[in-house]
Amino acid sequence: MTTRASKRKSQWTVGDVMTGDVVSVRPDTSYREVVDTLMGRGVSAAPVVDPDGRVLGVVSEADLLHKIEAAGDERHRRIIGVRRVAAKAQATVAADLMTVPAVVVEPTASVAAAARRMEAARVKRMPVVDADRRLVGIVSRRDLLRIHTRPDEEVSADVVDIVLRGLWIAPDTVTVGVADGVVTLSGTVESRSLAGMVADHTARLAGVVEVVDELDWERDDSELIESRGYAFGSAERLMRPSRD
Repeated sequence: MTTRASKRKSQWTVGDVMTGDVVSVRPDTSYREVVDTLMGRGVSAAPVVDPDGRVLGVVSEADLLHKIEAAGDERHRRIIGVRRVAAKAQATVAADLMTVPAVVVEPTASVAAAARRMEAARVKRMPVVDADRRLVGIVSRRDLLRIHTRPDEEVSADVVDIVLRGLWIAPDTVTVGVADGVVTLSGTVESRSLAGMVADHTARLAGVVEVVDELDWERDDSELIESRGYAFGSAERLMRPSRD
């Protein structure tokens, strides 16, 4: 089925939620300057960039704390050595303090992709870089959660403008209800597979927490979908429970 292009965004990207005004430090920034920078800006980490703005690594409060840990007794210093962080404990500039390689993300990456990368790397924030690895922003876990702070009215409008109109469905044939990000769809569409597409596309919209699918259909095309491999998705995902 052919869909129309929509002027509204069907999927939010990192560029939509990132912080553009990001604090960074140079490789030769001193330990004390790094501490002052993080505390002064109220952030817990900063990318380390070269003179061209390319990200080399990230220095965080955890990296800085190794020096404080090393100030303990001899037993603690031996433990630090075993943990192979003695070098950071003795470091005096950002180049020796930073964690490498930096886990970065592109501004065009989807919010979902960024969340998966952040979780896999077990980091709380990621520098956002362009194609040349130059710093353009930073994105945090809190930034990624921003998509779920969208007003219900905006989510509802997206369902109508992006999903229904995009699939050539008259908006007055489907009732869209949104409460705290939970979208309820009711009404009647042309086919069973189309009902599946509406629910599937709605679930992908920014700010949608859950889709309650109460759609009905005029024609059950499940046998046709199951016998042919359509580009818009598998039968398992598109077929909704039978009305019988």
